[in-house]
Parts: sequence; structure tokens; C-alpha cells
Amino acid sequence: VVSFPSELKGLIHPQEPSTPKSALVMEASISSRIEKVINEYFQRGKLHAHGLSNRRKLLFVGPPGTGKTMTAEVLANELHLPLNIIQVDRLVTKFMGETSAKLRLIFDHMKQNKGIYFFDEFDAIGGDRNLDNDVGEMRRVLNAFLQFLEQDKSESFILGATNNPNLLDTALFRRFDDVLIYKLPQEEQRKAIIANVLGTFKASRFAWSKVLEKSEGLSCSEITSATRDAIKEVILADKNKVSSTILIEALQQKIGSF
Repeated sequence: VVSFPSELKGLIHPQEPSTPKSALVMEASISSRIEKVINEYFQRGKLHAHGLSNRRKLLFVGPPGTGKTMTAEVLANELHLPLNIIQVDRLVTKFMGETSAKLRLIFDHMKQNKGIYFFDEFDAIGGDRNLDNDVGEMRRVLNAFLQFLEQDKSESFILGATNNPNLLDTALFRRFDDVLIYKLPQEEQRKAIIANVLGTFKASRFAWSKVLEKSEGLSCSEITSATRDAIKEVILADKNKVSSTILIEALQQKIGSF
């Protein structure tokens, strides 16, 4: 078990993910780019021999619940690397005057301990340096992060996630190897999510058209949560099949609740 410096206790949360790649249901363009990240990592020796590096600095952009955190979990599982989630909002608000120093400690830790470092709610430090309400301290923090990111030569993965791309400084996008844009799931993806979660609980007669209509506009996590709620309902009623009616009711309860 890797130990963190005392100054970072409570800011970095190590995880032991077991989420398989098959659990990711998203657009084919995103899936293929994630596949490239995995392939480049396992064949990084070939790339290094030609003076090239595998992509390992990734920025995930999109609404809540669209799979950004799950992607980090899948990468950790597929690459057999430890996952460390960094709570950026706590890093900034709790240690405002020391944030740059804390960031340096995190990047130093990356060099010594290869893994996946996931900066969640990244916009807490990624704010546009030109915004009128930006304070001098945050500008210095962002400049420090950009410098650390550019200078980083470790083998660790640096992942950032944000729900608000408009708040991010454009300089950030240039420092990452790839920027993945996540969107709310389309009909085909919504059906795959529901089918995966339901498994053998799906009733034989199932009104897919109505279910997919009611699930439109919901995120992956909202659909997953609603489907699990429906399964729990039938289990507690001593039944073993989820009807489309029960699932539609569960989906309707999620609309506007997140």
C-alpha cells in the first residue's frame, strides 16, 4: 500500500477499481480513443524506441453522470494501475495559500509512484486566467499546474474531469494529450445500459420504445440508478422480472431529481 505525505492526507483517495471495459457504454468515437490509450500503454516500448510517448494526459469534458469517473476506473482496471482520486475542490478551498505547494507534492508523488491520478471537478483550479472574478492566488495556482503538467515526465496518467468546459483556460487544452467530450447517451447507448443492468431481470414482453422515450435526456448514471431501483422494487415484491411499466416509473422519478 502506497503511503502519501501527511500534507496530502484527505486530499488523495486511493481506489481499487474492478470496472471492466465492457461496462463503458458510450459513443464509438470515445470508446475507440480509450482503446488507443490502452493499446499505446501496453506497446509504449515501440513508441519510445522512435522517440514517441504514449498518451497519458487526458481531459474529460461533459455533463455529470456521463462516464468520466467510470472511464478513470476502467483505465485503472485495464492497465493494472492504482487509481488515486484527487478532490480538487477541497485542495483549493482548504489550503488556498498553499495550493501550489500541494500540487508540487502531488506531482512529485507521481514520479515515485506510477498510477492513475484523477483530478475530479478540475474547473476548481482550471478557471480562465482572464476572467474578471479570478483572484491572483488562483491565477498563480493555474500557472503552477500548467507548468507542472508540461514538465511532467513521469509514467503516471494524469486525468482531469470537468462539467464546465467554458470555465477552463484554453491553455489547459494544449497541455493534455487528448480531450474527450462526453455527451448524454443516445437511444442505442440508453438501451445498452438498461439491458446490461437488467440482465435476467428483464421481462420477456418489454416496451422498449416507451422506455427509451422516457429515458431521453437522462445521464448514464441516472439511467443506471433508475434501473437498479426498479430491480430492487421487484425483488422486495418477491418477483423476478422488471416490466417496462415499473422501469418507466423509476425513470420518471429521476427526471429533475439530480
